Amino acid sequence: MTDFSATKALFTLPEGMIYLDGNSLGPLPRATAARVAQTVTEEWGKMLITGWNKAGWMDKPMHVGDRIARLIGAEAGHVVMGDTLSIKVYQALAACLDLNPKRRVILSDTGNFPSDLYMAEGLCRTLGQGYELKTVAPEAVLDAIDDTVAVTMITEVDYRTGRRHNMAEITARAHAHGALTIWDLAHSAGAFQVELAACGADFAVGCSYKYLNSGPGGPAFIYVSPRHADHALPALSGWQGHAAPFAFDLDYRPATGAERLRVGTPPILQLAALEASLDIWDRVDMQDLRIASLALTDRYIAGIEASCPSLILATPRDHAMRGSQVSFRHPEGYAIMQAMIARGVIGDFRAPDIIRCGFTPLFIDETDVDHAVAIIADIMQNSLWDRPDYKTRAKVT
Repeated sequence: MTDFSATKALFTLPEGMIYLDGNSLGPLPRATAARVAQTVTEEWGKMLITGWNKAGWMDKPMHVGDRIARLIGAEAGHVVMGDTLSIKVYQALAACLDLNPKRRVILSDTGNFPSDLYMAEGLCRTLGQGYELKTVAPEAVLDAIDDTVAVTMITEVDYRTGRRHNMAEITARAHAHGALTIWDLAHSAGAFQVELAACGADFAVGCSYKYLNSGPGGPAFIYVSPRHADHALPALSGWQGHAAPFAFDLDYRPATGAERLRVGTPPILQLAALEASLDIWDRVDMQDLRIASLALTDRYIAGIEASCPSLILATPRDHAMRGSQVSFRHPEGYAIMQAMIARGVIGDFRAPDIIRCGFTPLFIDETDVDHAVAIIADIMQNSLWDRPDYKTRAKVT
């Protein structure tokens, strides 16, 4: 049984703050500063260039990838770290189109994160030849899969509403129609147990700075199924994905397996930060996490609906369709969120009207939820959000 009071003590949480934004940027684990400092002073400082061998830096992308594999139901040796999520989306898309060369359609949904759609649009422009991105409403994805689709590109949990797609059902439908699948796990990895291998997913990508707490700009990961690992085209053929990087061949030869999807030099300091967080995750049973997450989100929904009738729930009530966040709609959502932040309840706003809060049992408990509900109720019942300074939008919302 996971002791979530013990995991909460392992994070740096400012006094008086209720942090409901771990779905956007995870908080700082207490061990991270020392872990990164050790990497800086003992490894970089004392080993210098020899750290690539002596400290095992060169192997970090695969070693850390294996630690994430447990959380996303992936086979060992098939998750690799590095680069940004957008780059990993591009790699997965290019590989899938190459593996399915007779088709030209990328299918996604209108609830997908815009950056994923931008990557797909850019790749289609580069390839020409009739390649196109087709988007449908999230609830229409299953019916839109037909024999023209080369690959589905779906974010498992909608970043705005928290609506969760059925990975097994969509993957099975795609395969039945000869399509491949890419799953974006940005709001799944660390939110609940993902089952990539069991669902038969072809590719998956995700970031590590949300629920996995690697820090701002932390590295992304990519998963490739064993059946594709030695055939996937490394469209971004960086030297780290070469079969022999230090042979310095003038011609590219892809490495075997998932390592061929490495691109540039791995971010060693941020991988060290991620490892400190994964030490906490090693204590967590994912079934316990899901039970606790659903209990917290249920409690929050009930509390807000009982005290703030003008806030309209945007997140599914059905547990099977819910991630680990809750979103409410209101025309003045931005100002309401600024009022919440001013009172120490940290969430975020997503256009056009979403008040979004994430619930991570590793550091959020029932007391936090009840306190947050009380503060939001006071803000709404007394119109405390209705101030000009709360309506002036910052660059980051």
